[in-house]
Amino acid sequence: MVIAVRPATPDDASAIADIYRPYVEAATISFETEAPDADEMRRRMLASEGRFPWLVVTEGEAGTVIGYAYAGTFRDRPAYEYTVETSVYLVQAAQGKGYGRQLYDALIDTVRAQGFAHAVSVITLPNDWLIRLNESVGFKRTGVLRELGYKNGRWIDVGFWQCELNDATIPPKQPKPFSETGMVWNW
Repeated sequence: MVIAVRPATPDDASAIADIYRPYVEAATISFETEAPDADEMRRRMLASEGRFPWLVVTEGEAGTVIGYAYAGTFRDRPAYEYTVETSVYLVQAAQGKGYGRQLYDALIDTVRAQGFAHAVSVITLPNDWLIRLNESVGFKRTGVLRELGYKNGRWIDVGFWQCELNDATIPPKQPKPFSETGMVWNW
């Protein structure tokens, strides 16, 4: 089986929307309540304006997209511009086979090469698979906010995991855009 990790393109938006849909419609992993379609996913990808990476993992000779990961703004304030928030999603059949780890390693290597100081992963709880995945690439649990979101008839806790990517220098170094560094994978 041929497995590859590569930068996502707008042509991947439909596959990405299909992967994300069950996380929105049938789970509490996402706090969205309506699954975005391909056009919305494409808009989100393009909204990063080359600053943040969107990556996909593919399988087979045809390069079928089976997962995606991306980094984006952690919070919308200038002081946070040195920190990214990360997300990773796989088709359920691909979980536990190492594909998520390959994808997430590439994402973390890339944002590290871009010069970001920290990455944050916000995880709805419980979510043992995603916790293991985050911790396997260097994230550490930093806190839990109790009953932060309400979805599917219940209150949901949200955990925060943080990964130090680079030294937090004073003054901070300006991160490079993804369009300049491209995907980096030190595997």
